[in-house]
Amino acid sequence: MNPLRAGSNWHLVVASGPERGLAHIMINVAAIRMQQFGVHFYQASLTADDIDRLVRFEVLSYGERTQPPARGGKRRQSKVNWDFLERRIASSERAYQREIIKRKIDELVQYYEQCRQARDLPSIPGAVIISSDEPLRFEATQLGSNLGVLKVPEREGVLRAIDGQHRLLALHADIERFGTELFSVPAVIFDRLPEDHVVQMFVTINAKHTRLNASHLVSLSGRQLYRDDNLAAAHDIVRTLAERSDSPLCGEIKLLGVGKGHVAQAPLAQELKKLFVTESFGGPKKSASFRNDAKKFYVNYFRQVAQVFGAAWNGRKYGIKKATALRAFIRVSPSVISRLDQEHADRTDFRAIGRIISPWGRRIGDLRFETEGAWKRRGATVESLSSELRLALQYPEGASV
Repeated sequence: MNPLRAGSNWHLVVASGPERGLAHIMINVAAIRMQQFGVHFYQASLTADDIDRLVRFEVLSYGERTQPPARGGKRRQSKVNWDFLERRIASSERAYQREIIKRKIDELVQYYEQCRQARDLPSIPGAVIISSDEPLRFEATQLGSNLGVLKVPEREGVLRAIDGQHRLLALHADIERFGTELFSVPAVIFDRLPEDHVVQMFVTINAKHTRLNASHLVSLSGRQLYRDDNLAAAHDIVRTLAERSDSPLCGEIKLLGVGKGHVAQAPLAQELKKLFVTESFGGPKKSASFRNDAKKFYVNYFRQVAQVFGAAWNGRKYGIKKATALRAFIRVSPSVISRLDQEHADRTDFRAIGRIISPWGRRIGDLRFETEGAWKRRGATVESLSSELRLALQYPEGASV
């Protein structure tokens, strides 16, 4: 697209200092400079073309993506070119946005078309919230005024959406139908917010008003918001259990609030975090070193649990794969590790783990997890189940549990 096209307000800036001689094209945007508790930001008006070029779209993902960055929707009924749109959406484990909901994009595109035809309502009346990755410049119209011109670097992907990503993606999907129509988008723009502040603002906006699910919050708090090493390690274990083909929980855990699983990752990750925080794996040094082997241990641990309680694990009318039971198995895992240490066995040894927990099959049994039997009759809480599991380990041959 020609940057000098009619109707655009462009400005060529020549850098000084170390970057002297480098020319940067800036766009001039009418703006109001705002201040709240010492933080400066800007209320501005961006054109649809500016949004289309400057804003990058991204979603939170881990490892190599096997699924598209959008979910839901029926392609045959959609007016959106999803192959084209999905190529515009990046994904990384440092992002914070959820997967794009296709149905929401389809509905927004239809709404934009209705607004354009009826010409009685604006399609994006509320401001989107954006953060710039590069320095912005503000030139006041006069000394001391908060009115002026905001200069934004003209570089693809220089802006990131904190709030309004679906609205802007729908605009991107529908922009070819705008023709020469003048279209302005109200925007609140922040100048290089720190990463943790960006994520904290995203969580604050979405946790209540759009019912951001707990699993997504756990992922963000572990990796982006607080940089919590314990929670990050816990999430890595849960993700391994959910994704590794040799894990008996593969496909059973709903990661980031989406997927076919029946158990949310959040309660499992929080349960694991407590163990790391309390150094339940043998003191500071042993707990720290255990992080490297924890994923392998828990995969082998749950493989053995699935064998010990084979009928319950593979049956339909059992509660063994509910969050309550899984949390109990996690909570009692330090006792299993302590027994492995006493026997001088490798903590990840599949057979040794099976030998340690084999009393569960005799002392507790599959029927304990039958949903219409002992699960309902005796009650099933994390604390009661973990107590039964610990007692069976402590008295494998005769204590009543």
